Amino acid sequence: METYLVGGAVRDQLLGLKSHDRDWLVLNETNESMKAKGYRSVGQDFEVFLDPKTKEEYALPRGNQQTVVEDLSLRDLTINAMAQNQQGHLIDPFNGQADLNQRLLRHVAGFSQDPIRILRLCRFVAQLADFNFKIAPETRQLVREMVQQGTLTQLTPERVWQEIKKAMACPRPRLFFEALRECNALKVILPEIEGLYGMPQPIAHHPEIDTGLHCMMVLDQICQRTPNPRVRFAALCHDLGKATTPFDVLPSHFGHELRSGDIVRDLCQRLKAPKSWHDFAYLVAKYHTDCHRLSEAKPKTMARKFAEMGLFRKPEQLDDFIMCCEADSKGRTGLENRDYPQAIWFKQYFLAAAAVPTKDLAELKPSEIPNVLHRRRINAIREQKLMVNQAK
Repeated sequence: METYLVGGAVRDQLLGLKSHDRDWLVLNETNESMKAKGYRSVGQDFEVFLDPKTKEEYALPRGNQQTVVEDLSLRDLTINAMAQNQQGHLIDPFNGQADLNQRLLRHVAGFSQDPIRILRLCRFVAQLADFNFKIAPETRQLVREMVQQGTLTQLTPERVWQEIKKAMACPRPRLFFEALRECNALKVILPEIEGLYGMPQPIAHHPEIDTGLHCMMVLDQICQRTPNPRVRFAALCHDLGKATTPFDVLPSHFGHELRSGDIVRDLCQRLKAPKSWHDFAYLVAKYHTDCHRLSEAKPKTMARKFAEMGLFRKPEQLDDFIMCCEADSKGRTGLENRDYPQAIWFKQYFLAAAAVPTKDLAELKPSEIPNVLHRRRINAIREQKLMVNQAK
């Protein structure tokens, strides 16, 4: 077969990166001949063939294109519109290598064929964060025109979610959202986050003042702590309710936790996010300030909150929740390195409550068990709190 290595594998090779996926363009073949060679057809929107041994993807030219250059012209960016032939020679009709060297993300003719490429463009800013890529001015202008024309409304929730999910796994997801905003696309894709910008917060607690900026700083903080995209997404969404705070009470945001939970629920339903992402983001949005204010809480309140949060049923979420709370506390200008003892206390109090004996509860009437268990948990937290206070 006449094959060409194309796309991200060529780009990553030139950047000195290890490429996890290698895609191939095949000329002078047909669907039937590929299947006859043992390649398995996959994909609905765009059919590709999997190598029976390596499982790498092989694609025939797009549409009616017959040459490598014609096929490359239908791709999204110059840095992705390069190919390498079987002799290792680089085919670069749109100066993608030059744009790689200049760290520019520039579109080719095929970019505007699919609006999902707007999200992909912004994701590449986050994905290639270590190289400090910027969107070329003419590409930014094209994207703004596409957004103005309403092209993003053509995207299905599933496609949007897949790009958001991929962005959350990038080295610096913050750059994805900032690039979307730079292109006027954030207000269409995630108006809940766009609405945070310009909303003031009390300067005593938030020296950065702007809630949108705080949101991005929290995202940076959580990314330093975990590569888990689900946990990162929850940290991103923790303060969405502040976008709906009435102007006459600003900069205070009393009750934003409940509003944040409701907005997270609606956002996840709209984008058809997985239930595990939805549930955890809701948990962080609704309860993060309970961790911040732990020193003010009574043992009775703590026991009730732990039960409401479902931590006794899913204790594996404890560390991730605490991580999000700490990221929120430190995602503030000048306060990035301050202590957050609540992280230790919260875990100590919960583990004390979770460790109370339960074997003898079977001897009680079923109706008595919840109250007895709750009282035991309160007492365990009270004892632990005394130990914490003595150690201060």
